[in-house]
Amino acid sequence: MSEPHVTLDPDSLGPVERKLREPLEEQLSSALRAAAHRVRKGYSGGSVEEVTARLLEETRTGLHPDVAAAFQPDPAELRRLAEEIVART
Repeated sequence: MSEPHVTLDPDSLGPVERKLREPLEEQLSSALRAAAHRVRKGYSGGSVEEVTARLLEETRTGLHPDVAAAFQPDPAELRRLAEEIVART
C-alpha cells in the first residue's frame, strides 16, 4: 500500500497558508497516514463508504480543531485509500 500524502493546491491558498504550505502538507499527511494505520488495523469488514468516512474522521481527530475544520481532502483520493484498505483485508 502506498503511503498517503496530502498536496495542497497553492492557487486555493491564502497568503498565510502559502507561507505555511510545506509544514501544513506534512501535518496533514502525517495525520492521514496515522488514520490509515488505525483504520487498517481496526478494520473488520465494512463498505468502502464506511471506511472512507472513518478515514476522514480519524484524520480530523489527529489535527488541531481549526485545521481539521478546514481540511477538505479530495474525495476520490480518500476513496482510493479506503478501497486499498478494504481490498487488503
